[in-house]
Amino acid sequence: MDKIQFKGSAILNPVPVVLITSKNSQGETNVFTVGWTGTASTRPPMLYISIRPERLSYEYIKESMEFVVNLPSSDLVKAVDYCGVRSGKKNNKIEEMKFTLKDSDKISTPYINECPINIECKVSQIVPLGSHDMFIAEVLCSHIDSNLLDENGKIHFENANLISYCHGEYFPLSKKPIGSFGYSVMKKNTKKRKKNTK
Repeated sequence: MDKIQFKGSAILNPVPVVLITSKNSQGETNVFTVGWTGTASTRPPMLYISIRPERLSYEYIKESMEFVVNLPSSDLVKAVDYCGVRSGKKNNKIEEMKFTLKDSDKISTPYINECPINIECKVSQIVPLGSHDMFIAEVLCSHIDSNLLDENGKIHFENANLISYCHGEYFPLSKKPIGSFGYSVMKKNTKKRKKNTK
C-alpha cells in the first residue's frame, strides 16, 4: 500500500456530528453544530466538545458551565448544516429550524426534542488548545427516545438514523454491523448462541 505524507492536520475522520444547546443568564438559548466531540471517560461518564472562542455558544457555555449534546437523525441533516454555518449572533436558529425545546432534568439548558438522544452535561474543565478550547464535561443524565429501546432495555442506536461528518460531508450510519466488541476472540459456541438469538 503506497502512502503519501501530508503535513500535520486534524484529519481524523469520520467524527460524530451533534447539535449543542446552551443558555445564558438572560435566558436566551442557542444551538450550534459541533464535529469536534467525543467520549473522555466512562467512570465518571465524561465527554468533551471543542469550540472556537468567537462562537456565541462559547460565551454561553463559559458563563453557565453547562450544555446539552443533542444527537440528530438523518432527517435533520439540513438543520445540522444550517446550525453550523449560521451564527446565533444574527439568527434565531431554534425558531428558524422549528426545534421544540424541552426542559432538562439536571441543568437549566433545554434539549431538542426532535433529536432522538440528548445528553445533559456539566463542564468541569476548559482547556485552551489553540484555534479551539476543549470543554470537558460530566454527563449528568440522558434522554433516549423510547422507540430505541427493546424489551430488555437495550438501546439500539442503529435505529436512531444517526449521522457522521467526514471531510466536509455528512453520511448516514449503516444499520448493519460488520462486527461487535470482542467478536475477534469470541468462542465458537458463544458466536453460535449469539447468532441464534438474533
